[in-house]
Amino acid sequence: MYSIRTDLAIEAREIYKKENNKEIPGVEVDVQKEENITVTRVKIVDERGEKIIGKPIGTYITIESPELIHFDEDTEEKTSRLFSEELSYLINPDSNKTILVVGLGNWNVTPDALGPKVVSKLMITRHLKELMPEQVEEGVSTVCALSPGVLGITGIETGEIILGVASQIKPDVIIAIDALASRKMERVSTTIQLSNTGISPGSGVGNKRMGLNEKLLGVPVIAVGVPTVVDAATMANDTIDLVIDKMINEAKVGKEFYNMLKNIDRQEKMQLISEVLSPYIEDLMVTPKEVDSIIDSISEIIAHGIDWALHPSVANIQ
Repeated sequence: MYSIRTDLAIEAREIYKKENNKEIPGVEVDVQKEENITVTRVKIVDERGEKIIGKPIGTYITIESPELIHFDEDTEEKTSRLFSEELSYLINPDSNKTILVVGLGNWNVTPDALGPKVVSKLMITRHLKELMPEQVEEGVSTVCALSPGVLGITGIETGEIILGVASQIKPDVIIAIDALASRKMERVSTTIQLSNTGISPGSGVGNKRMGLNEKLLGVPVIAVGVPTVVDAATMANDTIDLVIDKMINEAKVGKEFYNMLKNIDRQEKMQLISEVLSPYIEDLMVTPKEVDSIIDSISEIIAHGIDWALHPSVANIQ
């Protein structure tokens, strides 16, 4: 059976709800809308939800801001503020905590460069608080950051690098930032997901690496991700579904053509698309042509949100 690739808990929930016409057992959902931004909190509370949704027990917060595709400054700032509030909810920051921010991904591949880009724009303070604490004002947390690269560049598992660094600096919380895969093109660059369950780098594109979580690293791991790519087979499948639905709506009920369309097995169709594409474009991921501008913009939004969450005095003067 072909598995639709997505890193977003909200999409796993949507798939189940569409197929079963009910909410996932063991999962609590809360949706809040503020003008053109939607915040959805998916909380997996037991093993039933964990098994169905395919993600660990914990909280998954999704911020959807469709207007981000227009690079509007007001929308970007509002999204940063909301992201900052949700991040603060997950980590409860204070100036006595040491926070390690990890920018996952390959800085040489633009759709995968989100993590390193965010790290390059953060307000880093650990060295300042150690060397010149008298010059650091109140409300500024101890923040350090790392972009460990990827296995293909370093020859070292990302988890091993982070574990080594964390064992030396002993952070209270780790924030891991990574590019994600979505099943809908409209969510690319317009959606931010936060979770308190850690992260499995590369899982959305079929390249799962060592998981980064509290069990491995010994401290809470907050995952922050933005979908930057979509699986090509999934896009083709969704496009054909739209065509089939339109043809069903226009066909006469009860006629042979109508019955044929209604009886199409959607799962078998997805499997067929995957098999047809496999010899030519296996594992092809699609990203918008404006990906350079998108990564610059969304990394700025996340960096500002992290700074505002971890350094309240900075947020107050913005």
